[in-house]
Amino acid sequence: MPHLIDRTGPAHALAGSTMGLGVPGYAHPLLAPVEWAELNRPDTPLHWVVLNVANGPGDRPDPHCLEAAGRLSNAGVRVLGHLDLCHGTRDFGELVSDAHRYLDWYRIDGFLLHRAPGERAALPETRRVAGTLRALLPEAHLVFGHGTHPYPGYAEEADQLVTFSGQWSDYRWSQVAEWTAEYPPERFCHLVHGVPGGHLEEALRVARWQGAGTIWFTDRTDRHGTVDPFGALPGYWDEIVSRIGRSVSE
Repeated sequence: MPHLIDRTGPAHALAGSTMGLGVPGYAHPLLAPVEWAELNRPDTPLHWVVLNVANGPGDRPDPHCLEAAGRLSNAGVRVLGHLDLCHGTRDFGELVSDAHRYLDWYRIDGFLLHRAPGERAALPETRRVAGTLRALLPEAHLVFGHGTHPYPGYAEEADQLVTFSGQWSDYRWSQVAEWTAEYPPERFCHLVHGVPGGHLEEALRVARWQGAGTIWFTDRTDRHGTVDPFGALPGYWDEIVSRIGRSVSE
């Protein structure tokens, strides 16, 4: 188990870092037209948006997803394809096939490797996957969706690590692995659901304190695992867009 830093201690060095939003993946554009349209609002601080057609690229090109992804790309927003690693059990050939479909059909800019493993033993195979994806797309932006702090070696294989994905009641008292202090905030992402509007400022403070440069906070919940809380806009969308990038007093 990694040594942990209590967030009441000294913060990471965040001077000059710019916080932004990472969108884990909305519902289909026909089901969430407002959500996709809002992402094209000028000056929205987006680091990346995940395109998840059908737990991956789907079986055939989807013109609605192509249009939504194209608008973001034309606006200079990085679009990532969703690849589910199933905690390291996903067949390598299937992953590569899905990656090819994303590249051929949607011209994405990288990948979110959802449910990436985090243990040391799985690192070589994950490195193999990452290397193959970079061979297919040399400038690929790779985000490993661990959801918790992985073995430190994973940081050398990805552009970003999702080191927290879960509910606010856990996040507000969470701790950060000591080794993350060796990397800048732009290397880490936190995805948190169930954040009440009255606690948004506190949540942003925790993210900055723990050194996360990319975040997605929402007041939506998973309703005991039956709903994707990240599939729609948070109720305080306008507020979080306006707050991102501001300094938070400690």
